[in-house]
Amino acid sequence: MGRSGSGKSSMRSIIFSNYSAFDTRRLGATIDVEHSNLRFLNNMTLNLWDCGGQDVFMDNFLNNTNENNYNNSSSANIFKKCEVLIHVFDVESKEVAKDINTFKRVLENLSKFSPNVKIFILIHKIDLVQSNKRQELFQLMYNNLKNIAYNEYGFKITGFATSIWDESLYKAWSSIVCSLIPNVEIYEQHLAKLNEIIDAREIILFEKTTFLVISSMDRFKSNTNEHTMNPTLALDPKRFEKISNIVKTYKQSVNKIRSNFKNLILHGKNSSIYLDVLTSNIYIMVIMDNNIGKDENYEVNNESLVLEDIKIARNLFEQIENKPLS
Repeated sequence: MGRSGSGKSSMRSIIFSNYSAFDTRRLGATIDVEHSNLRFLNNMTLNLWDCGGQDVFMDNFLNNTNENNYNNSSSANIFKKCEVLIHVFDVESKEVAKDINTFKRVLENLSKFSPNVKIFILIHKIDLVQSNKRQELFQLMYNNLKNIAYNEYGFKITGFATSIWDESLYKAWSSIVCSLIPNVEIYEQHLAKLNEIIDAREIILFEKTTFLVISSMDRFKSNTNEHTMNPTLALDPKRFEKISNIVKTYKQSVNKIRSNFKNLILHGKNSSIYLDVLTSNIYIMVIMDNNIGKDENYEVNNESLVLEDIKIARNLFEQIENKPLS
């Protein structure tokens, strides 16, 4: 939800329909509610309701004045059985007070119809703010909304500063989708077991269509001393989202020449990267340290071992995907 023109449909199209940021310029305004049923990780279906932000639609969505027919009101239809609310705020908005009032009305409805909902706030179009002012503006807006949500309605919220022009959108949506995956801890446990075998610097799981991050494992999670004593090994906190953005763009380029993207292997001076299909719904990326001074045969043998380990792991992760959701 959010005001008309705040960027809701654009971000949905980028994440779930393989649009580029440039492609979203041809999107029109959402009329009423657009429903999308999106298959995710084989046994999940995401029912995404993209709600038009024009005043006439928002008033209809939030109309719960008919007490005699309360459970069949527009509000009940929109807010019943809601697992997640993604409320988008446009940093360019000239009607901030009105936007906040709408947010309050949304929270009021959620408190009645879906009190256990998870709430995510996206402070969107942050790229339009001067770079040295972005964090300050985000924190100011987020703290205000967080206080309103908790103090007035008892909701805890999670917030992100986002833009369709960089990796911030993938960071936000990865967190949102992961909050809905009931067996995400199982993925993490099996990633840890896999890493005991291959001793990778890092392993990342991506959902195949959206390239959102499902789970990750790096050796520094279990060896903080190595990370602290060698600052050159510090990991970019935005690396997953950057990878999502880069690989998805690459996939789109490959598809344009009518070729299927399957895997990618890159060898650098200090590390090697293996991106491969893990299951029918997941890509796996393995990042290995290169042993400097070893001959070419070592690199070839090591590559074969990593690819073989990924192949062996496929059966295990396919079992997780096919397991009924609890």
